[in-house]
Amino acid sequence: MKLKLNPDLLRPLLGTIGLMIGFGVYAVAGDLPQPWQRLSIGAMFALLGVSAVIYGRGERWIQVLGGVLLLYGVLRMFVIG
Repeated sequence: MKLKLNPDLLRPLLGTIGLMIGFGVYAVAGDLPQPWQRLSIGAMFALLGVSAVIYGRGERWIQVLGGVLLLYGVLRMFVIG
């Protein structure tokens, strides 16, 4: 008997694991000295935005959210202190 996982049931688990990893990495980046703290946190937001744009193909609101995250990440790296 093969165990077949439903992707809809696996999605919340993967989301929870991703959130835990994200908060852990964010906390570690918060301990870095400047300018590395600002650059690493901005890069995380930018990468999250890019992944949301790629993942959200076909769902416009996810792509818009990804664009906002990408813009915020770039601004956080270079403008927002």
